[in-house]
Amino acid sequence: VPPYTIVYFPTRGRCEALRMLLADQDQSWKEEVVTKESWLQGPLKASCLYGQLPKFQDGDLTLYQSNAILRHLGRSFGLYGTDEREAALVDMVNDGLEDLRRRCSHLIHHKAGAQGWAQYVRELPAHLKPFETLLSQNQGGQAFIVGNQISFADYNLLDLLLNHQVLVPGCLDPFPLLSAYVARLSARPKLKAFLASPEHVNRPIFGSRKI
Repeated sequence: VPPYTIVYFPTRGRCEALRMLLADQDQSWKEEVVTKESWLQGPLKASCLYGQLPKFQDGDLTLYQSNAILRHLGRSFGLYGTDEREAALVDMVNDGLEDLRRRCSHLIHHKAGAQGWAQYVRELPAHLKPFETLLSQNQGGQAFIVGNQISFADYNLLDLLLNHQVLVPGCLDPFPLLSAYVARLSARPKLKAFLASPEHVNRPIFGSRKI
């Protein structure tokens, strides 16, 4: 039995970065898919600590909050920088990614309409630029977002960038380092296999729309 279980809706959402991390680290896991209908029935929601998914099980440890799960896996697999300085930078990157993820998901789930989406697209370059800057400051953008080894923040960043390439085609064109970063990380053998898998390909980015 795999030691890890992801309990979540049938979407990429807040779990695809976790899945990328586990796949790239050659780990197996179990998926417990929660339909909208079963969630609305109430018992599972009531049993969740914050009334939210994902729920993640690592043996007898149950965790909620996707970023807490990412940090836990980061510590477990040595994906949290090589020292306290790098760990602080990894946290900073991940918090910046959370801001961007919240902006995007709020628009999708609250159906902001064409005007709201157009504004988001106009503002997107300003939200992506900090990550291009961070890459440029680390070995000229030829490495990871922090340091010389992959961190949990890299999986989170890759997930968001891949999603935005679907949602806003061409959004990375002004950012050559981010574009090369996506190509480089996506070519890692285990990640490449995961990204080509039917499980990943057939999962929508968000549950509220077929994207």
